[in-house]
Amino acid sequence: QMRVVESGGGSVQAGGSLTLSCVASGYKYSSYCMAWFRQAPGEEREGVACLDSDGSTIYADSVKGRFTISQDNGKNTLNLRLNGLKPEDTATYYCAAEPAPESRSRVYCESRYKKKNYRAWGQGTQVTVSS
Repeated sequence: QMRVVESGGGSVQAGGSLTLSCVASGYKYSSYCMAWFRQAPGEEREGVACLDSDGSTIYADSVKGRFTISQDNGKNTLNLRLNGLKPEDTATYYCAAEPAPESRSRVYCESRYKKKNYRAWGQGTQVTVSS
């Protein structure tokens, strides 16, 4: 059973940086879709960034140029580097993962991301940005 666990959240001042990590386990697939989502109190969960194991990425407009999603295959880890943090980035950040077929369309992971359709979800890690 595929599982993911996040870490790396914390409290920073506006303009600061954090790196979130997501360790995946319990799977044997070489192809996968992984993503970061966030949810602020009273708000719906929204996509932040997603990554296809082939290296392609998608970012929400609100974080483009500030956040970077990356993978460390050797450690089964998905990272999210958060730079230039703003108070509106305050939220609980969730990692999600889904095995992907070896032969898949270019938009397979993007479709999963837009539908928030993932098999494994983490418990979340809190990011708080003060002004």
